[in-house]
Amino acid sequence: MTSVLIDTAATEPTAPTTPSPFSLSDRTIAITGGGRGLGLTLAHASVEAGAHVACLDILPAPSPAEWATLISATKLAGVTATYHRCDVTSEAEVDSILRFISDAGAARGAELRGVIACAGIQQKIPAVDYPATEFERMLKVNTTGVFVTAKYAARMMMERGVSGSIVLIASMSGQVANRGLTCTAYNTSKAAVQQMCRSLAQEWGQDGIRVNTLSPGYIRTAMTDELLATDPTLETTWMAGALLGRLGVPDDFKAPAVFLLAEGSRFMTGADLRVDGGHCASA
Repeated sequence: MTSVLIDTAATEPTAPTTPSPFSLSDRTIAITGGGRGLGLTLAHASVEAGAHVACLDILPAPSPAEWATLISATKLAGVTATYHRCDVTSEAEVDSILRFISDAGAARGAELRGVIACAGIQQKIPAVDYPATEFERMLKVNTTGVFVTAKYAARMMMERGVSGSIVLIASMSGQVANRGLTCTAYNTSKAAVQQMCRSLAQEWGQDGIRVNTLSPGYIRTAMTDELLATDPTLETTWMAGALLGRLGVPDDFKAPAVFLLAEGSRFMTGADLRVDGGHCASA
């Protein structure tokens, strides 16, 4: 009896490869507030998902230790990271820098298809003592700055004819008033961002641009550490609503941000993804 060897690899069709719903490969992601803390952590998450990243911040330079960690990650992933000093309240700066980032991305075959608007400030001042000028400054950075970022990001995507995802960092404070915190201006700014998201999503959906908000709960960052330094009793108040027994850390928001940027959320727009450790679920 003669044996016949059949090469199955040559006769059977190759199964098509399905892109990961959480992949950000072959695209550039721009992140405002990317000089430290949550913004830089989300830049790291984007790199881990395969994206080139461009970090924007008003700081002259990013946090050295955090930036060094990011650069190490880019070398492992075979992508790039750049830093750009930028005031998000300046239309001219945002327009110029995002255009530069968009052109650079296109040149390397990685279009600007994702943006995270993470730049923001916080103040804890009783409302009866809150100067109107400071209230206006809060809205200018946290609300107008987010709008300016989203506006020019969408414009770049429309000009180049690419689809994309814009993630606006809001807060659970846009939905609830935080016990123990006199932060009316901050809460107002974040509620405005959530409504902005819905309005922009309605305008830009036909252009293939999705807009969603990511609303964190209490996170241990440099900004919240400053609040706790002025009033250590706040942590006790916050922990009373922590259903998972801890406050959040920046790493808790890496996967949610990548999800909103990637194709896994392709049918999601005008929505808010709240990641608060269950805080808003308890009275």
